[in-house]
Amino acid sequence: MSLGKEVFLAFIPLFVAVDAIGVLPLFVSLTQGIKQDKRSKIVLQSVMTAMCLAIVFIFIGRTVFKLLNITMYDFMVAGGVILFCIGIMDIITPGKRRRIPSKEVGAVPIGTPLIVGPAVLTTSLVILEEYGMVATLIAVLANIIIAGIVFSLAKLFTRILGESGSKALSKVMSLLLAAIAVMMVRKGILFMISMY
Repeated sequence: MSLGKEVFLAFIPLFVAVDAIGVLPLFVSLTQGIKQDKRSKIVLQSVMTAMCLAIVFIFIGRTVFKLLNITMYDFMVAGGVILFCIGIMDIITPGKRRRIPSKEVGAVPIGTPLIVGPAVLTTSLVILEEYGMVATLIAVLANIIIAGIVFSLAKLFTRILGESGSKALSKVMSLLLAAIAVMMVRKGILFMISMY
């Protein structure tokens, strides 16, 4: 399989997990009343936080697994169950809006857990096993950059989609995330069965 195809296949589940469009209403809510220059700094801070967290986790995740004697298939099943729960919760409950001081809003909660949270970390380790380090890193970084661009163009996107359109798209993304979670659990169980 070519690198381009591996990157594309790794990119899709991460794109769904990041869900930049779905997170957009929360970003707008958290940065409401903040001037454009400060908002740009918040976007940069959130992207840098998300990148650092994702890269560190990709590199040390496997080592942690070895120390705890956890296989990738165990993680696929556990991660799939968690992703499924996140997907279902996103579908049935609206996002909570809360005000956080502007100095820290870029790192927490926008950088993590909104851009890079449990869904992205879980998906990263699973696709790392399937498509390799290079494809995973490119896909993760590309998705984080896309999230940064979406947040930078927040005013434009909210005007085009409207609040209801953005919420509807978020629900569709959550449904796709739940479907990917089921696929991960299925693959993990099949791999476990084939080992015995």
